[in-house]
Amino acid sequence: MTIATINGIPLNYQLKGSGELVVLIMGTGSPGRVWDLHQTPALVAAGYQVCTFDNRGIAPSGESVDGITIEQMVQDTAGLIEHLGSGPAHVVGTSLGARVAQELALARPDLVKKAVFLAGHARMDLFQQTLTEGERALVDNGVELPPKYRAAVTAVMNLSPASLADTNTARDWLDLFEFSGGRTSAGVRAQMGMDRTFDRRAAYRQITAKCLSVGFADDRMIPAYLCREVADAVPSATYYEIPDVGHYGYLEQPDAVNKVVLEFLAG
Repeated sequence: MTIATINGIPLNYQLKGSGELVVLIMGTGSPGRVWDLHQTPALVAAGYQVCTFDNRGIAPSGESVDGITIEQMVQDTAGLIEHLGSGPAHVVGTSLGARVAQELALARPDLVKKAVFLAGHARMDLFQQTLTEGERALVDNGVELPPKYRAAVTAVMNLSPASLADTNTARDWLDLFEFSGGRTSAGVRAQMGMDRTFDRRAAYRQITAKCLSVGFADDRMIPAYLCREVADAVPSATYYEIPDVGHYGYLEQPDAVNKVVLEFLAG
């Protein structure tokens, strides 16, 4: 674990491997170490140097409890690449992390060699905006769902029905979600408070880096059609959809996701 002051805040990051730099950007509420389960080992084995980090909002990086903007997160990632002195880099993000990667490719093309957007999106539809409002209200009103119910809701929203149809697989995921939950930190609440009313489809026509937008076919959080919109907007982008995975596709079917990412980076 290394902590450096980047863009005015402490940023916790980790480097593994050697070769071309790949920066992995995690989604809302999750630490960078989640990548170490599947993606980091695959990238290191393929000959890349991998940087994972905790976005602002995730301790021990600065939690920015007074509010977080997408511009700040983009500047954090840009500052980290510059701090490492290894740019331009490949960037891979998921969900909120994909949005950061998209905006980074737009704002700092000098720092982005290739970009992969897992569950990327140029906008959110009414369902995602309403869901976010409801999640904020739960936290702000101090509502804690019973652990088993919270686990079931998390599974339904983030996994494919194909995974939940298998009793053993479903049990493993439900146990994980039941025992890994807890109170929402102030930093994560700040991430949840970010603007959800954006529409960046027109802006993304200016992205020049070679990009891959990956949709997860059974994703309820960021439906695959929103991912396809990103590929349609970015002139240099291609689209690929992975079947039988939900929002946690990179954990649910990591081999399939890793294969797509590695082939794109090497192509």
